[in-house]
Amino acid sequence: MPFVRIGYMEQQYTEQELPCISYCILKALIEHFQVPEKDYFQVFHAHKQSEFYYSPDYLNVPRTDKLLYIQITMGSGRTTEQKKSFYHRLAELLSTECKIRSNDVFVTLVETEFENWSFGNGLAQMIL
Repeated sequence: MPFVRIGYMEQQYTEQELPCISYCILKALIEHFQVPEKDYFQVFHAHKQSEFYYSPDYLNVPRTDKLLYIQITMGSGRTTEQKKSFYHRLAELLSTECKIRSNDVFVTLVETEFENWSFGNGLAQMIL
């Protein structure tokens, strides 16, 4: 049940590159969090340079304007080890499949409880 938001600076990625990024995120979610393949909800946001800020070297990680902000809202319950292996695998997939530097992969996980989700029809499908 993850909902994924991907933010990036305008003109850093083409329309042809976004499906690869999307696929890699879904693949890592399936592999590490056992997300069903059809549980696929992602939205990309391109930001003007004047709307996109980052530290180029926070925590000694050199970043470029190709930085991807990947925010994943999902149900709680994953272990720290699952999360660490997910971060590693996602960066690896994006690097090998999409040629994105792993330094430019910034991920946040936002955990929420099942009652906070409605997938349509005004129902809380996860708690019925």
